[in-house]
Amino acid sequence: MADINRTPKPQLLFEENAATFNKLVAQGKTPDLTGQNLSDLDLRAFHLTHANLSGCYLRGANLKGLDLSGANLNGASIKNASISGTLFPKGLSACEIQMSHDQGTRMRQG
Repeated sequence: MADINRTPKPQLLFEENAATFNKLVAQGKTPDLTGQNLSDLDLRAFHLTHANLSGCYLRGANLKGLDLSGANLNGASIKNASISGTLFPKGLSACEIQMSHDQGTRMRQG
């Protein structure tokens, strides 16, 4: 199993380059975030509404107020992430979200 702490973070997100990221999203060129290490990043300025965040590691990330209603969060983990006001997909139960936040389990999106 890979050491998640040694997994590099995506360049645009790590540098918190929201303007460039959001421009790509607006052009329909959303960067592939599948399985990425997004731990401890402040993602509030990024347009992630329809992002593929499947398998992402979001431990301690700041997701406050984000609209993730169209995002794919299947297999993502949000342990200790800041999620106040976050809009999650309808197919993701409150139990899945809470277990992932509290225990770090991977969410199963129905």
